[in-house]
Amino acid sequence: MADEKIKVGILGATGMVGQRFITLLDQHPWFEIKTLAASAHSAGKRYEDAVGDKWKMEVPMPEDVKDLVVKNVADVEEVAGDVDFVFSAVNMSKDEIRAIEEEYAKTETPVVSNNSAHRWTPDVPMVVPEINPDHFEVIKDQRKRLGTRRGFIAVKPNCSIQAYTPALAAWKQFGPKEVVVSTYQAISGAGKTFKDWPEMVGNIIPFISGEEEKSEQEPLKVFGHVENGEIVKFGGDLKITSQCIRVPVLNGHTATVFLNFKEDPTKEELIEALRSYEGEPQRLALPHAPKHFIQYLEDDNRPQVALDVDFEGGMGVSIGRLRKDSIFDWKFVGLAHNTLRGAAGGAVECAEMLKALGYITKK
Repeated sequence: MADEKIKVGILGATGMVGQRFITLLDQHPWFEIKTLAASAHSAGKRYEDAVGDKWKMEVPMPEDVKDLVVKNVADVEEVAGDVDFVFSAVNMSKDEIRAIEEEYAKTETPVVSNNSAHRWTPDVPMVVPEINPDHFEVIKDQRKRLGTRRGFIAVKPNCSIQAYTPALAAWKQFGPKEVVVSTYQAISGAGKTFKDWPEMVGNIIPFISGEEEKSEQEPLKVFGHVENGEIVKFGGDLKITSQCIRVPVLNGHTATVFLNFKEDPTKEELIEALRSYEGEPQRLALPHAPKHFIQYLEDDNRPQVALDVDFEGGMGVSIGRLRKDSIFDWKFVGLAHNTLRGAAGGAVECAEMLKALGYITKK
């Protein structure tokens, strides 16, 4: 029954990630879109009119949202008053995002954010549900800081790390240490299509602002632990260096990875660890959890964006070309859908996990 569903607001609903949230939440078994919020420019308009010709999804706009009147994201009390929690995909400066997400949390409204602004706030969990759902336990300490009873902020990591961090998690027992990664990142990661960004056709740009630091540092927080009310970065031997390149692909971030291990696993052991890896989302059968989180592809020419980006509805990760290297121990290629597994889909799965753990409830 719709009345029994948890009511959701989407902050930044007119942008590409906001649109993706809308398509993922359409007919969701647990959640129901109640409120859409965006900038003052869009406020007061029907959602269909506010988006106009800028609908960027492959599927049509759901009928249920077309007539919703967009609210001003700055009217925090009004937006929060109608919903049980919000997804945040607002397009503001990091300082503004940090401030407004805390404002929402302080109205006793949980915030599940796609934004990077709070990823390094020490008591904000940054979670890939298959890897580190135990980090959600820091929410109790965050609530003490915010002075809230049910409000909090949780975030998902950067899209660029999703193509290789799951493999490192699956291989944790072998002690991955030095990692060299290059990511080849789709234009939708910048909120663009080829119509918006024609100069990307047949082009490569060897710089994406802030991405290399995120690619190198965020896995260390994901692999960290909760201590004294904060997430402490992984303190082991793992070190990551990266280059991040924008390529003429619509959806799908590819990573080429070289790495060393403390142990000396066989190729068969590494592949078996990938194929058998599962996390709490699989055990709980969350609505957006892939049945198989990681697939290993034997063909030399896989994974490919054209063939593999939609594995498990875009929520799975594809690994291939695992082979010995002449300088490092091993090398491989990974692929993940950057706006599904890497962005809105990952945030929806986080919210499902938070509901399953009792952190998100009806007000």
